[in-house]
Amino acid sequence: MTSGRPLPQIFNFAVPLLLGNLLQQTYSLVDAAIVGKFLGINALASVGASSSVIFLILGFCNGCCGGFGIPIAQKFGARDYSTMRRYVAVSLQISIAISIVLAIITSLLCGNILSMMRTPQNIFHGAYLYLLITFIGIPFTFFYNLLSSIIRALGDSKTPFWFLLLSTVLNIFLDLFCILVLGWGVAGAAIATVFSQGVSAILCYFYMNRKFQILKSTREEMKYQSKLARTLLYIGVPMGLQFSITAIGSIMLQSANNALGTACVAAFTAAMRIKMFCMTPLESLGIAMATYSGQNYGAGKPERIKQGIKSAGLMMIIYSVFMFATLFIGARTFALMFVDSNETAILDNTALFLHVSVSFFPILGTLCIFRYTIQGMGYTNLAIFSGVSEMIARILVSIFIVPIFGYIGVCFGDPTAWIAADLFLIPAFIWIYKRTRRTMTVSN
Repeated sequence: MTSGRPLPQIFNFAVPLLLGNLLQQTYSLVDAAIVGKFLGINALASVGASSSVIFLILGFCNGCCGGFGIPIAQKFGARDYSTMRRYVAVSLQISIAISIVLAIITSLLCGNILSMMRTPQNIFHGAYLYLLITFIGIPFTFFYNLLSSIIRALGDSKTPFWFLLLSTVLNIFLDLFCILVLGWGVAGAAIATVFSQGVSAILCYFYMNRKFQILKSTREEMKYQSKLARTLLYIGVPMGLQFSITAIGSIMLQSANNALGTACVAAFTAAMRIKMFCMTPLESLGIAMATYSGQNYGAGKPERIKQGIKSAGLMMIIYSVFMFATLFIGARTFALMFVDSNETAILDNTALFLHVSVSFFPILGTLCIFRYTIQGMGYTNLAIFSGVSEMIARILVSIFIVPIFGYIGVCFGDPTAWIAADLFLIPAFIWIYKRTRRTMTVSN
């Protein structure tokens, strides 16, 4: 990705990545849709009552994995393949420790977390089971995302997609089997998702070892190296914390929404599943920019990073316009995937949330492009402050807006956070870009 026209390169790289991310979001859609249709509104609310907490923990895992891929992409772009393989080995080693520790700690704290979030008592048990099983499966989620990040760093965004496609089909089958045949309820939906992600991670690992000769390591290259581990953690942990910090604001917002009652929790659950699915192309475009900017930064070509941002911005605007029209017409129809047509209040609230969110998609798209570009250039500590901005904005909405305006205040929580993040990210990128050009000019 260090030569040629940026727009087709970014687009061709992002498409299979997008398809893979859409399949990941399909997990959530399928879980919620099957639970809502076959188990009822309370079960749907149980699945969604802890979604922001799941985002906090799994977002940290995904952020770390994305961060671990950045030094690999940079060394690949610089053609320093030996160091690249050392980074791969160390990233796998430290991921084992991180994922196991996270799984143990979060599993022990599930009940306390749900109590602090003011989860309604009539859905508490279901929410607890769903959260506990999801946390037990953290190592599977961590390793699939890490392996996918490594493969993407080498410029291949297609391979993880095929394993995820198989995993998604398996997840749908297991959802129906565990819920309808075995009668495991909400717990069945969580078990199906965790098991499917585990299959995806295992297949990805074996394929990567057999297919990518460039990753074949010597015994020396596979040794743990604390210096490389510090570099990976220096980049990966801030990226993970960025997601977690953002999620803290989301937890506050969801806690405020939980206090509004089960109907609002169910509407929030359905709307969030649809919104996350629809915003996936923007997130995928951002992830593609992380690899693109990482490789070009490693190759010493800052001008191509600027060109890439312009190309990504054009694609983002086209998609945002298309999705605006789609959701304004079809939001209520999409909501029928989760609840019956007689649940008019839930349908209305779901549509309202989606109408507000999609109106701010250009703001969200700008956030994704600049945040991931900054991360790809290695400035993860700066990018984390955008997450702080989002957190503060959501907390303020939760404390001051939702108690006064109710559910409509919840709808504006995310857009307010996106605006706050952009106010930091755009000036930050301008500063980084100018600094990078000066540094590379002097070194040349």
